[in-house]
Amino acid sequence: MVVLRATQKVLKLLPEPSDSAVTSTTALGDWYINRIVVDRHPLLLLVSSRSLLSVITPAREVKGLPQRLAAVVEERLRRLEINERVLASEVDATAAVTVAKTEDRSVIGQMVDFAKAIPYYLPEIGWNEDELKTVEDRLAETPCRASGSSQSVIFPREAALGLLEGTWSASVIRR
Repeated sequence: MVVLRATQKVLKLLPEPSDSAVTSTTALGDWYINRIVVDRHPLLLLVSSRSLLSVITPAREVKGLPQRLAAVVEERLRRLEINERVLASEVDATAAVTVAKTEDRSVIGQMVDFAKAIPYYLPEIGWNEDELKTVEDRLAETPCRASGSSQSVIFPREAALGLLEGTWSASVIRR
C-alpha cells in the first residue's frame, strides 16, 4: 500500500483523504503530489518521500490518479533499469493507494525547489510532454538536502536504486 500525500489544491481534486497516520509499505515511501504550471501547461509533480525521486505528468484526470499511480510509478522506475522482479514488487505494493494530506515539510520544500528548476531544464520555446522525461532524469541527478553534511546529501536516482534493491532483493531471492 502507498500513501499519496497531496497539497491542499490537489487534495480538492482527489477522493476523500483518509487518516494521515497511515504509512506506505513501498520501498520509496509516500508519494507527495502538487500541481504546478510551466509555460501555461498544468503539470503534476510527484516526489517520493524516501528517495526524492520525481515524476512529472500532465495534470489530466487528476481524480483518477490513485487508480493509475502504479502505472505512472512503473513507467518512471523502468527508466532506472532495475531488476524486473524488484520493479514488479514495488509496482505491486503501489497498487493499493490511500489519499492523505501532506505532513513532511522537508519533502514539500524539495518539491518547491524542483518546481523552480523545471522551467530551466525545458527548452525556452516549444517543449512537449516527451521532454518531461528528460527533466525527470535531470532532477534525479540533483543533489538534495545539500545544506547539511556531505553524508546527508541525497541524489534521488541513487537513493531510489538503493531503497528498491535493499527492500525487494531479499524477497526476490526467497521466491
